[in-house]
Amino acid sequence: MAGTQHLEFAGDFDLHYIRLHNHKGEGGRFGDKGTDISKMVVEFNIYESIYNGTLTGSAVIVDARNLINNLPIQGTERLSFKLTSKLSGSNVIDCTEASGHPMHVYKLANRQQLGDTDQTYTLYFASREFVRNERLRVSRAFDGRMDQMLQTIMTDEDFLDTRKHIFFQKTRNSDKIVIPNKRPMDAIQQLCKKALPDNQSQNGAGFLFYETTQGFHFRSWESLCVNKIGKRKTPKQTFKYVQQKMEGPRNENEKMAEDFKNVESYKFKNNCHDVAANTALGTYAHRVITHNIYNKSYKIDDYHYHSQFYETGHTEQNPAIADSPVDYDTREGGTPKQKGVSDYPESRVSLQSTTQYAHGEKSGNFGVDVEQDGVLEGTRVSLGNQLHAGTILEMVIKGQSYLKAGDLIEFELQTVENKTSTPNRIDPHHSGRYIITHIRHRVTNTEYRQILECAKDGVVTEYYQSGKSYTEIAGPQSRKKVAYDIDIY
Repeated sequence: MAGTQHLEFAGDFDLHYIRLHNHKGEGGRFGDKGTDISKMVVEFNIYESIYNGTLTGSAVIVDARNLINNLPIQGTERLSFKLTSKLSGSNVIDCTEASGHPMHVYKLANRQQLGDTDQTYTLYFASREFVRNERLRVSRAFDGRMDQMLQTIMTDEDFLDTRKHIFFQKTRNSDKIVIPNKRPMDAIQQLCKKALPDNQSQNGAGFLFYETTQGFHFRSWESLCVNKIGKRKTPKQTFKYVQQKMEGPRNENEKMAEDFKNVESYKFKNNCHDVAANTALGTYAHRVITHNIYNKSYKIDDYHYHSQFYETGHTEQNPAIADSPVDYDTREGGTPKQKGVSDYPESRVSLQSTTQYAHGEKSGNFGVDVEQDGVLEGTRVSLGNQLHAGTILEMVIKGQSYLKAGDLIEFELQTVENKTSTPNRIDPHHSGRYIITHIRHRVTNTEYRQILECAKDGVVTEYYQSGKSYTEIAGPQSRKKVAYDIDIY
């Protein structure tokens, strides 16, 4: 499996080699530089995700050399490779011994006999930090900014001991935290839940931690969508799905440039919003009850999606669901009160404790004013859910190795309607800016493709507000309510 030496078509690639090193760091019977298994690999995958702490991957192998016994393969091998799409400006995915970042095999599965001498199996591999995370625990007290604690866990020889780049966003909150015998990645997730961006233009709470082919990232949810001055970011690339291809003569360079922007196929993984699930998760409304252990008091803070949407950064400028009445409420007596999806904070109720003056004056769970604990927790939960609650798009494109998880892209989709009356009309709700949440780099013997899963938590064109009032058939007051005693049957 190897690409050609010159860019001949969109999806062309260079995969210089794929080498397997046994547990001794050697190539077994095949040499000290490792065993080149490029010709044995029929499918090669690398996975990135903003929800995963490390890179993972798989290699499907057709083995006619009895490599399992001759190397041998036992699940402790190293895998080295170098991949790039030969598109101008593309990054090299360098996981070689020379770079110091080879992948580590951790599982062999799906082994089958194909014939008298051939067999197939799949090798699963991941970053070195993935393996170290399963072997180690963090039991330590930390004092300082969250980003400084993160760097310590990542680089300390007693913990993950990474040698890779770390792209981190500074946090404004400092605190004293005790990590009680947790895996390093679990300790980092504890920091993510408490971290606040240093940038004052970002008002949300909660961070992400993940690895791409370029290194590790520690950043706020909002930083995916807006820059340091609060302005919406420029998309890294624009992709289009068009059923009718461009007509007329084009040179090869124009055709190739167009092919890189065209989406081969797409599907929406949530064709309609799951309002019931999102309501239960607290996406639209959330009540946080904060119990102050120090002064034995409690405080109630309610998060309302539509009233607080504009206070934080999003992929688009309008909410992903209309603020229309969806129900009426008579509990307050008198005329039924019209309510939208964000008017029910009791849909999710969270209880948290805080200790005033634990580590500083008025410091709470987030290392800032204890009075803000409830507000920040409600915002954190909702922001984390909104990408899941929004539009989820999966699309297949020609491989472009400069793209990575967390990148902002734009997707243009024409509406499905009469092309004669409204030619080339862009879908106002499903088009727009998306965050790449997952990337699958898929390499076969002939082509390099990427399967992107993308999410957006807003819409370009505001949803039409469906009237000023909520009305049920026959009206809420005209319905006769009857209760039946089952024992009479």
